[in-house]
Amino acid sequence: MHYRSGRLSEEIKREISKMIFEEIKDPRISSMTSVTDIEVSKDLRYAKIFISVYGSTEDKTNTIDGLKSATGFIRHELGKRIKLRYTPELMFELDNSIEYGAHISEILKDLGDQGGEHK
Repeated sequence: MHYRSGRLSEEIKREISKMIFEEIKDPRISSMTSVTDIEVSKDLRYAKIFISVYGSTEDKTNTIDGLKSATGFIRHELGKRIKLRYTPELMFELDNSIEYGAHISEILKDLGDQGGEHK
């Protein structure tokens, strides 16, 4: 079976999300964790998994540490569930785009409130 990187990304995202919520029992991994995006290299050898964690900086650090220590398990399970010649090497990274978007919304709201005072 040949995958396009977009379809493979979605498949990996679904499987890893399922593993995080149902199978990985590491207490460091926050229950408020979500897989926001997956970037698969053109040769399908590497997959960068972007994780969003709702909580403190410590929660985020602990979650990334927990996922990094579970990388072997996750990759092994992925290899069993998705039929590929090579299971991609997994790299977990924190995705702050949701928080960044919330911060920008807050700034725009504040600007909007200030604009109303001057009219």
